[in-house]
Amino acid sequence: MPIPSLFENRLRLPVICAPMFLVSSPRLVISACQNGIVGTFPALNTRPQALLDQWLTEIRNALEQFQAEHPDQPVAPFGVNQVVHPSNSRLQADRALVKKHRVPFVITSQGNPAEVVQEVHEWGGVVFHDVIYAEHAKKAIAAGVDGIIIVTAGAGGHGGTSNPFALVRQIREFWDGPLALAGAINDGFGIRAAETLGADFAYMGTRFIATEEAEVDPAYKEMLVQASIRDLIYTDLFTGVHCNYLTPSLARAGIDIDAFKGKTSVDLDLGDSNAWKDIWSAGHGVAGIREIERMDDLVEALVREYREAASVPVFP
Repeated sequence: MPIPSLFENRLRLPVICAPMFLVSSPRLVISACQNGIVGTFPALNTRPQALLDQWLTEIRNALEQFQAEHPDQPVAPFGVNQVVHPSNSRLQADRALVKKHRVPFVITSQGNPAEVVQEVHEWGGVVFHDVIYAEHAKKAIAAGVDGIIIVTAGAGGHGGTSNPFALVRQIREFWDGPLALAGAINDGFGIRAAETLGADFAYMGTRFIATEEAEVDPAYKEMLVQASIRDLIYTDLFTGVHCNYLTPSLARAGIDIDAFKGKTSVDLDLGDSNAWKDIWSAGHGVAGIREIERMDDLVEALVREYREAASVPVFP
């Protein structure tokens, strides 16, 4: 499928490093883009809100300098995730800074993206919207988005429950534009499989937490290396929205998950624990994480696997 000109000849792989709450930072974004994959972060990661201006300046300056020093190397565009739900009290302030910096790529989620789409298109930017159902995709398309991100079963963070094989093909029945797929894509074979299924991009998060450039608690990274799919729990207990969490992080925070069975997020008492700071999210992609790597080494491995997947004989 055709992809926006923003990405043409600027990627080593058709990969978007997903915006991860309290994980994605300028260092991770810059490193991803320098290695030819799209780096993104949630605007809500900047606290206080005014810090967003500083982050955007830092990212743009670093990428422009790197491109000048490496003119023959593809440097991917960066992006910002905006929660467009009415409950986001800082949305207008964030939009003003995104406009000031003419952010090239904006990811919208949890609401109607129409106003953001109109605004971003004024400076030639591109907007993708993330969805978990085909009905949500139709609404986003009607709002004028440039691309759809399908968040399926096994994704880290606030993932959906739909099987990617079913949902991608359902959305492809009515949408022939750019499509990114999220949900346990962890290596070059998964990236190639997403393309074969009908996606234009793989949307990966968990794998990039286990990099040296991710500025999170080292214990979080080590937990990803040690974890298996059986170490994940999909629950809405902690934020009111279903999310995949690492159960060892619950134990680390002194939380007995069995004690909370039958309760809701309304009557849940976490004590001194913070639902996002102390309880760590991950997707089913933990099954393939074996070590903590430098971003450039990881991307090299993904490229090798992606090329190897292309050489696999087709039946018969």
